[in-house]
Amino acid sequence: MDDFGSYVRNSRGLVVQPRMGFSVPDTMRSGLAATADARADTVGTITLDSFTRVGDLETAARAVRSGADLNGYPVLTHDPSVTGWVIADSVAAGFPVQVRHGSALAHPIVDRVVQVGLSATEGGPISYCLPYGRTPVADAVTDWARTCETLASARTPTRIPHLESFGGCLMGQLCPPSLLVAVSILEGLFFAEHGLTSMSLSYAQQTDEVQDREALEVLGRLAARYLPTTQWHIVVYAYMGVYPTTVGGATDLLGAAARLAVAGSADRLIVKTVAESQRIPTIEQNVTALEYAADAAVPADIPLCDSGIEEEAVALIEGALDCHRDIDTALVRALDRGILDVPYCLHPDNRGRSRAVIDGTGRLQWSSIGSMPLPLRDTRAHAMSSTALLHNLHHVQNKFDVPHLPYTREEELT
Repeated sequence: MDDFGSYVRNSRGLVVQPRMGFSVPDTMRSGLAATADARADTVGTITLDSFTRVGDLETAARAVRSGADLNGYPVLTHDPSVTGWVIADSVAAGFPVQVRHGSALAHPIVDRVVQVGLSATEGGPISYCLPYGRTPVADAVTDWARTCETLASARTPTRIPHLESFGGCLMGQLCPPSLLVAVSILEGLFFAEHGLTSMSLSYAQQTDEVQDREALEVLGRLAARYLPTTQWHIVVYAYMGVYPTTVGGATDLLGAAARLAVAGSADRLIVKTVAESQRIPTIEQNVTALEYAADAAVPADIPLCDSGIEEEAVALIEGALDCHRDIDTALVRALDRGILDVPYCLHPDNRGRSRAVIDGTGRLQWSSIGSMPLPLRDTRAHAMSSTALLHNLHHVQNKFDVPHLPYTREEELT
């Protein structure tokens, strides 16, 4: 049975997954085989190239014709029979493969994904729209409704389509956990409204493991409350912001992500490699990262606290749902009214009045809430200058790199 969600939930331990995408079909096929053979519980990934993500298929086609490398797999350029060959061994072995893409207007991609026989992908009408361009949110919502329905229509007695919300990542960093949790839940409700019964809810590792563990516990509780009739699991992303440049720093950060995933009862972890800060990782670097993360996925003594993340997340979810009884309209109106407001996001449909800061304890806190229905706290101590913003952006990189200096990036990675 092709059931990405059940495969993950029924695995023995934490499932680890690479961010892997190669433009050459033979290399992509080899990457999937190497992932399946890794000494870990894994699922496969086909990550698409940036031209395909934004619909620039002419440029993608020129690159394929000329033999130029792309930063991912151009699924709309290669003939469906070629992609069928790429995934044939994985499908025959029952090894799940997810397509990851980053497109605000995803229907052509998902239509092709279904055509070639795959049924697991990721995204969402907010999480794949706000960070990546200027596509109007209303257009993204309309397209993603159609996308979800196309994916859901691929269900058969032996295939259960699966969609992962990217809501737990958004801008990658400097977004307090309550908004990440809220957007994941809201996109899950959107997916369910448009016919999907199997989904995953995401959360990206942030700046403080205690705060992150609380956020994961809240995400699980709210998923059980708001999505009781769906099959879901939680996926953690290794840190999505400015990444350590030393091998030691990158390795330590990945290990911390694996331990966080276990402590937070997540079922899957999207890994990063030591090469993230400067180049597209090789197949071998991906496998090394997968096996290291699997070994590092052990119980960790991360305290469970209550700092109000659940109260904030519920306020944001309910505030958005109060905008309209139809989830599609509610999401558009929630952004227009600033009920949802992503800090440091320049998309024209984002109000841009919220701000966040890493406080003196290393936790993410709101420094401005704009019009979001959150408790109004004294934020005078959290004013953010441009210098402070730059320091915040590099907070995690410095935290993990400094213990491994004075080695340089070039000395460690060569």
